[in-house]
Amino acid sequence: MIGGGFFGNGPVQVALLIGGGAAVVSAVVGVFTVMRGQSFAGHALADISSAGGSASLLLGIPALAGFLAMAALGAGGMEMIGARQIRERDLVTGIVLGAGLGLTALFLYLDISTTSASGAANTVMFGSMFAIAPGTVPFALGVGALALAVSVVLYRPLLLIAIDPDLAAIRGVNARLLGLLHLLVLAVAVALSAMTIGAILSTALLIGPAAAALRVATRPVWAIVLAVTIGLVATWGGIALAYDSFYWTPGHGWPVSFFVVVIVVASYAAAGPVGGALARRRATALPAPVSGFEPGG
Repeated sequence: MIGGGFFGNGPVQVALLIGGGAAVVSAVVGVFTVMRGQSFAGHALADISSAGGSASLLLGIPALAGFLAMAALGAGGMEMIGARQIRERDLVTGIVLGAGLGLTALFLYLDISTTSASGAANTVMFGSMFAIAPGTVPFALGVGALALAVSVVLYRPLLLIAIDPDLAAIRGVNARLLGLLHLLVLAVAVALSAMTIGAILSTALLIGPAAAALRVATRPVWAIVLAVTIGLVATWGGIALAYDSFYWTPGHGWPVSFFVVVIVVASYAAAGPVGGALARRRATALPAPVSGFEPGG
């Protein structure tokens, strides 16, 4: 199993730092994404960001900058078009998603045919956690910290819109501006997770821990805490298992993204029975009604 060389390994240290940061940001943003019913938008932005990741390989710029730029463009386009056609939000998201994947196909073709990036498709779509450059760490953690700060500022109005949109409108909450800001923070979350476990699988890190936490927790704050815990366990556990897998099949380690997704899915599956048991326990802990007293009577 994991030996002393695990924490002393340079690529592992980078993976733990950036992967942990991506897990925390994705979990916090993911809770509001699930509560607002924007899981499909999150998945679409992750796929759209793959165009930026593939373009960065072609242009020789940092991969995170490419993922971020394209995800932000996709978020702005979805909100701008969706604001005029609210009832067709999923349709607009699908159209923008298709355009993004078309660009991804073009850039990956150019990557393979004009450069020596033969593994470009695998890197962009499924991530390459142990190949992230150490110089990326400050930028990635800085962007993640900024996204978390914005999420803290937006916490109360986002929660109000997610629970009671009509009350939010009465209180003068600017739903369109708030929606755009949330999509931009969501773009940062999917860009970070796309760089670590790949554009296709980043949805698992964004939605999975949040969905599992919301099956168990009854308060948003506890849902966020639990989602962060699940995200970190999945990411750091996936890194540890992938590192150890080099000894299972010598010279051929298993992908980190595979282990991360397995742990996320297992957490979601376990959250159902745990949430049900907790709900029954809370119900039995309520005081029994006084004889002759009828609720509402």
